[in-house]
Amino acid sequence: MREVVLDTETTGLEPAEGHRVVEVGAVELVNHIPSGRRFQRYLDPERDMPEGAERVHGLTRAFLAGHRRFAEEVDAILDFIGDAKLVMHNAPFDLGFLNAELERIGRPPIPAERTLDTLAIARRKFPGAPASLDALCKRFSIDRSMREKHGALLDAELLTEVYLELTGGRQPGLELQRAVPAQGAAPASRADRAARPPRPHAPTEAETAAHAAFVATLKDPIWKG
Repeated sequence: MREVVLDTETTGLEPAEGHRVVEVGAVELVNHIPSGRRFQRYLDPERDMPEGAERVHGLTRAFLAGHRRFAEEVDAILDFIGDAKLVMHNAPFDLGFLNAELERIGRPPIPAERTLDTLAIARRKFPGAPASLDALCKRFSIDRSMREKHGALLDAELLTEVYLELTGGRQPGLELQRAVPAQGAAPASRADRAARPPRPHAPTEAETAAHAAFVATLKDPIWKG
């Protein structure tokens, strides 16, 4: 089973208002295990960068102007995604921006059925509790010290860890390996174990008599046929 954990950074909150994707970051999972394959692209949004958005991710218009546009990177993005299930935190936001970019260049949209929303999973699992990516990292003791600002690839990597915790993909207590003895301790052998006295299993005279009396009450027992 192949999944892609994906995140985007944008110039704003609404693609309908002309806001654009400026970064795509993704991590590949195979059978809930990171494969080591990652994907990142910065994108020229072909427009200004609002001050509020720049405070969130730190990407300036001058920096992004030196990168290719979405239309020039779309094939690389879609090739990495392939036909995998897409894991996103607040999937309608990221998918809405990706589909707006695809529509702009005449490409078919990505169906919502292909997405899995970790925000919705977290809200179902922990009703009433904060469900932001930062809050979930804190809940699961995931190191987010590198997250001074948002970044699509960094957030996809953090979301990968959150997703595995949310879905039980990580089971550190089930390594199915023998315990290693403490350093300096000799491994226990069968000969070192204290012998346990045998348990008395034979019936007492009273139990034998009670059983015989019970059998005598049975009508035509099959073992006397």
